Amino acid sequence: MGVSRLDVFYRQLLLTKLFIGGWGKPEDLKRIFEFRKIIGDREKCKTLVPEDYPVYINKTEELADCHIHDGFFFSPLEHLVPGILPPEAVKARFQFIVPKRWQKNRPVCIQLAGTGDHFFWRRRTLMARPMVKEAGMGSLLLENPYYGYRKPKDQLRSCLKNVSDLFVMGGALILESTVLLRWLEREGYWPLGMTGISMGGYMASLAVTNWPKPIPLIPCLSWSTASSVFTTGVLSKAVNWRQLEKQYAVNSVYEEEIINLLEYCGADSFKMRNLPPLEDLLNLSEELGVSAGQDPKEPIQSQFGGSSEGGRTDVFVSSAGDGPNRDTLLRSFSLHRPRMKSSPARCYRPTLHLESISFMKGVMDECTHMANFSVPVDTGLIIVVQAKEDAYVPRTGVLSLQEIWPGCEVRYLSGGHISAYLFKQNFFRQAIYDAFNRFSLKYPNLH
Repeated sequence: MGVSRLDVFYRQLLLTKLFIGGWGKPEDLKRIFEFRKIIGDREKCKTLVPEDYPVYINKTEELADCHIHDGFFFSPLEHLVPGILPPEAVKARFQFIVPKRWQKNRPVCIQLAGTGDHFFWRRRTLMARPMVKEAGMGSLLLENPYYGYRKPKDQLRSCLKNVSDLFVMGGALILESTVLLRWLEREGYWPLGMTGISMGGYMASLAVTNWPKPIPLIPCLSWSTASSVFTTGVLSKAVNWRQLEKQYAVNSVYEEEIINLLEYCGADSFKMRNLPPLEDLLNLSEELGVSAGQDPKEPIQSQFGGSSEGGRTDVFVSSAGDGPNRDTLLRSFSLHRPRMKSSPARCYRPTLHLESISFMKGVMDECTHMANFSVPVDTGLIIVVQAKEDAYVPRTGVLSLQEIWPGCEVRYLSGGHISAYLFKQNFFRQAIYDAFNRFSLKYPNLH
């Protein structure tokens, strides 16, 4: 299946760069990966969040068909991994949209935010209000760390400054979702479920892996791992590879210590395959100038000792020539071969860009690959909605959700990521209703 031209075109309109600060502090990555070992195991997390964790409502607005409650609480991540969240993100804010008249039971779906979804207007307008009208269903919209009121002062719009920020966001949302699910249970709402679109779908999936009861999950336009999003999807062009490569080359702790903390070793692990497929690497070598933020007409010299013109780099050709020797170099490259300690020569090794890509895959799989987390209690309550031609969330080369969560349902929409988001929200809502109905039929007394 091809990729959507609209996805590619839309990405080209966005000029901002991701991860301009780099990988994040090595000590922060170490703390995150150690905490992932706990939060990835549902049994270890049963007592992390107290049953009566305090949640506050500080404002209520009445509309024609619903009440909108503004609320807040303090992220449990601040207590468990102190200082890992930016100060602005410690206070978690949410909007709770409640129908004035319930049709049946008091169902509530927690909706996590996708990329660029600051504050609550988008989810409230496109999903929550229609869900009140169509199904009498409430929605709780949680603000992601690094977004809206929780955005650090030095962050440009939606562009996370460090790679580690994405992992901090995930850890926080897992715990914060637990807080909200338990609060909704105490308040008598039932049934409860979780959804999200794009990044919100990933985050909702991570949160449900940690919930100790059967629960409807509807991840839309997301898949089994975020690693492909940033290494082979169209968003990989927005990554500031130059800064990542520089940090990876200069600071040996990333390849000599951080890599040893990465545990995921499934069939699609970077440890199993050392490199992406050869054809992917050749494509990446041709696109290196653009994806690293380089002017296509500017020669690349400083990092590789080779040069490029017209958007094509000869970094591989100058190092290994054409034909078998070139292929041999690529196939023999391994992240785990012994290296000299930090020296100027580290900044000039020909495989630096590929090493950075593999390292990105490794750290992304560690903290976002669903196979690195517990399987949800009842996978039959999961309905995944995917776009067939999604260029943002590639499905090639990674384990499918059906392999990781046997029994889940996957529904495919025609078109790509952007067109599905713009025009197929009604399909997302129908999947939510179907998953909730499935839960109510299967667990009528589970509340």
